Amino acid sequence: MRDDLQGLEISQDDLQKLTNLPVNGELLIITNSLKRLAYIYIQKLKSSEGATVVFIGFSTFIFVYILFDVIIKIFVTWITIPSWILLIFLGLWVGGLTQSALYFIWRSRSKLVKANMTKSLQILLNEVNRYNTVIRVIDINDQIEEAGNPEVIIKEREDVIEALKLTKADLVRALKTERILRENKNFILSNTELFVNNLATLTAMQVTEEATEHGRLLNEALQIALDVQYEMKRLQTQR
Repeated sequence: MRDDLQGLEISQDDLQKLTNLPVNGELLIITNSLKRLAYIYIQKLKSSEGATVVFIGFSTFIFVYILFDVIIKIFVTWITIPSWILLIFLGLWVGGLTQSALYFIWRSRSKLVKANMTKSLQILLNEVNRYNTVIRVIDINDQIEEAGNPEVIIKEREDVIEALKLTKADLVRALKTERILRENKNFILSNTELFVNNLATLTAMQVTEEATEHGRLLNEALQIALDVQYEMKRLQTQR
């Protein structure tokens, strides 16, 4: 990702801090993590570091097995089944227990989000997704350009980036405002600066060349800003 796009995306951590809710949380699946580790391990095997990776992996496995076998023979002498079978069963049990704990944590967080989800918050989260999508589109376009396709260059790139910065600022303010009103339903908003937005500046930057890539991106940013502005006005009436 190019330097001018760095920090523009509203990350999952940003959303959780702004909303004070574990929004868009996904259930962690242990097997998926193991698959990713296996993929990384296989890629390492194919590289020049393959021999080292095999040695470290094999040595670690042997060390863990010997340590486990010694502990079983010292502290659990009444178990008669081979230690390697016990190690497999223990691994499956720990994995199942961990996955169950992850599920209950995810379900608890999902219930918290559902209980606190407002129409305004849902709309703003959708706008954040649209905003992040625009950034990903630009990033992919940049990669295509760097691969040797100069014809896909985004003209007026500085204007596009500036529009995205202004849109992000509006989204952040809207999310902060929604959180204040959600957590303080009887609170009369006194921080009027939260409602100051950059819509006028964005509108002035709007281009009519929708057929061009930079024009499409600018208009997309403007549309997001318009939607956020509408939602901000609706929030102001909730007193």
